[in-house]
Amino acid sequence: MSGSADDVTPNAGEISIDASQLRPGVHVRLPVPWMEHEFMFSSFVIADEEQARLIAAMHLPQLFCDPTRCKVPPLPLRPATSAAEAAVTPEQEAEIARLATLAATHMAQKRERLLAMNELRSELRKRLNNTRRYYLGAAKTVGGALRGFATSAREAMNQFVTVSEESTTALLADPDSAIMLIADMANNDGHAAHALSVMTLALLLGKKAELPEVSLRALAVGALLHDIGKLSISPAILRSSERNRHEATIYRTHCRSGYDEALRAGTVSQAMLEAILSHHERFDGSGFPDHLSGREIPLAARIVAIANRFDNLVNPVDYRHALSPSEALATMWAREKMRFDPGLLGLFVRAMGVYPPGSIVQLSDGRIGAVAGSAPDAKPLSPLVTIYAPEVPRQQAILVDLANDEGLVIERSLRLPHRSPDELDYLLPRRQMKWSYMAAPERASSRVAGAVSAAVAGSDAE
Repeated sequence: MSGSADDVTPNAGEISIDASQLRPGVHVRLPVPWMEHEFMFSSFVIADEEQARLIAAMHLPQLFCDPTRCKVPPLPLRPATSAAEAAVTPEQEAEIARLATLAATHMAQKRERLLAMNELRSELRKRLNNTRRYYLGAAKTVGGALRGFATSAREAMNQFVTVSEESTTALLADPDSAIMLIADMANNDGHAAHALSVMTLALLLGKKAELPEVSLRALAVGALLHDIGKLSISPAILRSSERNRHEATIYRTHCRSGYDEALRAGTVSQAMLEAILSHHERFDGSGFPDHLSGREIPLAARIVAIANRFDNLVNPVDYRHALSPSEALATMWAREKMRFDPGLLGLFVRAMGVYPPGSIVQLSDGRIGAVAGSAPDAKPLSPLVTIYAPEVPRQQAILVDLANDEGLVIERSLRLPHRSPDELDYLLPRRQMKWSYMAAPERASSRVAGAVSAAVAGSDAE
């Protein structure tokens, strides 16, 4: 086997080691192309003696080791053997043959696994592309309806109702793709993309709360209209992440002005009006415009408040402070829980999953990945994960189903600003953001699963 120039050049922090220095717990990088060896990764920590023997049997002229990834240090370098010592015994010949057979078996299994992953990856890509096409078309319709609401309220309402009904089928039939797209919409048309994202999230929560269909339809339209009052506010104020007192006062008028505009239209139901007026009210009374608290806040507004806050954390005005979906859930559950209906917030976590699609996580073997599919109900902490492996072409990225892999678990959720641009471009290629300019917000607890998994128990919503 022969590696490329990049393969045989040590990476920063790596040292060269010999096969005689291998043992379980030592990190090794194989300097050969990924498809020319039997292992799923080219860079890994050796799991057992059998792996060490298989690597030695490859007879590579050099190996690389990152000492910082080693659980134990490499063995001391073994002195070179004499010609007499190098003579192969019958037992050694049998072991060489066994290892060659085992390596061939592993290579065949690797190819089979790659074929299965290719099929799964193709299916995920197809679903995501289908959802994206619908999402972009719906966002265009919603954008036009929002802009035309003041002059053609009835026509706009018809468009909102159509989008809400179609979305129940198109988006909620594939919630993983919908959630992934919400995390990808950072640079899209602000008003329309945000309205559609909030509607999707509100519907996910409403269905989890087992609201009747008539309530879901009203909730969806109310979510699409919730920020209608912002259309009369200066974009400079809306885009500002640090408003002064005067700007903040103007910003807070959008709930009342949107309510008044919808009320004048005469085609908006009471539940829709309540979502528009009260989506910034907070369960602890700290919100606006009327400082309502607890169940004084209408149900539709309590649901839209949760959906709105989640999308604002994932797609903030200043993209440098964008959170991954799991970070957003952790922030809402661990830091802001008092602001939201606790029963509904618990249901929201259950609907999204502790690690929603698009979250960046670290696995128990130290690898970094992005959640590509939600976890099954029976194993809520075990989603489908795309693994960051720069030696593997991104189009062939390795997928690991943690629900079926007993040896791996998610160790913690990771902050987007703490990851390298290369990692984020590999794991989140659709999220077109300037990763290198992301600011590092204040440190959040690394125990995301501990912070939010308790919410999986849930509680009843009214």
